[in-house]
Amino acid sequence: MILLLLAAGLALQTQKLAVPPEAVEHIRAGMDAQKAGRLPDAIVEFKKVTELAPDLPAAFVNLGAAYLQNRDYAAAIPPLEHSLEMDPNLIGAHQMLGYALLIEGNAAAALPHLERTGIPDLIGIADLKLGKLPEAITNFEAALAKHPNDPDLLYYLGRASGLLSKQSFDTLLATSPNSARAHQALGENLAVLRRVPEAEKEYGEALRIQPDIRGVHLALGELYAAASEWPKAEEEFAAEAKLQPEDAETAYRLGSAMLANGKVKEARAELEGANHLRPGMPETLYSLGKAASLEGDNAGAVDAWTRLLAIEKDTPLAAQAHFGLAAIYRKQGKTAEASAEIREYQALQGAKK
Repeated sequence: MILLLLAAGLALQTQKLAVPPEAVEHIRAGMDAQKAGRLPDAIVEFKKVTELAPDLPAAFVNLGAAYLQNRDYAAAIPPLEHSLEMDPNLIGAHQMLGYALLIEGNAAAALPHLERTGIPDLIGIADLKLGKLPEAITNFEAALAKHPNDPDLLYYLGRASGLLSKQSFDTLLATSPNSARAHQALGENLAVLRRVPEAEKEYGEALRIQPDIRGVHLALGELYAAASEWPKAEEEFAAEAKLQPEDAETAYRLGSAMLANGKVKEARAELEGANHLRPGMPETLYSLGKAASLEGDNAGAVDAWTRLLAIEKDTPLAAQAHFGLAAIYRKQGKTAEASAEIREYQALQGAKK
């Protein structure tokens, strides 16, 4: 975030402007102190440069940078602002000033400076603070594309998405409190809180108001599946499948419920359909392998689980696929292959602890 290279920019500018020799000495001393981590000394030296060469924008940039490195954000703001008054095109100064203002809580003032830099994560944080939620989400997604799995970015994206979702939810309840979608949304919130009877009631009311509403039978089926009430879950997933026969998730859920209810042949057919609708979904491949194994089709099970492991390497599903493959290989007398799969399974289980 802090651009130490700006100090080099100051040295270059000394060659173009009439800088007193005494100022040059302080420039060098400040750069040396900065590189050595002696930030209070660097601040003293760069302050002296601003006094000896008050027309040099980079002098104020470096003073601001030193304050920023020293985490004295409030003190960094005035010299950085002054540098931009002299030269509005100093992108590094815009970046640091925007960052300092953002840290101090002034997102409105920070945003114009950050937008000049094109740094999506910082722009996203400013957008989030200003309530510009769609813009914040767009910027966090762009930042995550460059830095996948960054914990800060994932947190901010989740927060922005959650706030936008709440905003939409509040608007829905305020404008259409008696609509099927309002009851569906209430049911989903109650399901997250594991208030099952209340969620069931809200889903039922949504279906009473609009019997052909999409997604409610699916949500209700998931509610029952989480409670291992598989006959009820299968009934709801089947109802959703009638409304959305081309939906891969519904087909997968229905196949899984059938499998849990012991309907192996029907489950396998449904899961094959799900895999046709959305090829390569790991959950479907795992359940397909399980169904094939239960039918005694070891080749089909190995094929499904091998395809799963080509997609996922270190997930709970991958661990279960290795475990299933080990069991098949052991039955087939393939001791080496079975041992290899067990080792993979144990490694993944150990990684979870």
